[in-house]
Amino acid sequence: MDCEVTELIHRVNAGLPGAQDALFAASYGELRKLARSRLYDGGRNTMLDTTALVHESYLRFIRSGQLRSNGRRAFFAYASQVMRSVIIDAVRERQAERRGGDLQRTTLDTVITDSLPSGEDEALEVHEALHTLADADPRLAKVVEMRYFGGYSEAEIGEALNVTERTVRRDWEKARLLLVGMLRH
Repeated sequence: MDCEVTELIHRVNAGLPGAQDALFAASYGELRKLARSRLYDGGRNTMLDTTALVHESYLRFIRSGQLRSNGRRAFFAYASQVMRSVIIDAVRERQAERRGGDLQRTTLDTVITDSLPSGEDEALEVHEALHTLADADPRLAKVVEMRYFGGYSEAEIGEALNVTERTVRRDWEKARLLLVGMLRH
């Protein structure tokens, strides 16, 4: 399946007709697992379910026309970013609808935010802090996205970023410290 997904990614990037649909069909099961994980990690109260998150992400893939990846791992890391974006947009939309009322709390259960106040604003603050981190050090932000939002292991992240597992661990610790500092402002 890895080769099939990689080949389909190349076909999508080449603009071949039907390649996007074939890629979606071939990766649907894994995209659902990824979506379920994303919703569990921080999108439980977004009014999205697994299927809706996968399908909304697919629509965003189609709109972009070309994937920003050439391999399977990079594709699923990109899919994780898109899903995070969909969840953030759903939280923003929900906040806009509910401003001034009793807001339900959305928590992001992670080591990064254990000691921080939780709520719907938290998802947006983490999103903004991650953008700030990406401006300062893109690799640190990529490690956070792949580990926290993508659910990848240190070995998988190291392979995708062409660094050692030890470097991934150091980057993760550094990113956590920086993000906690940004979120406590």
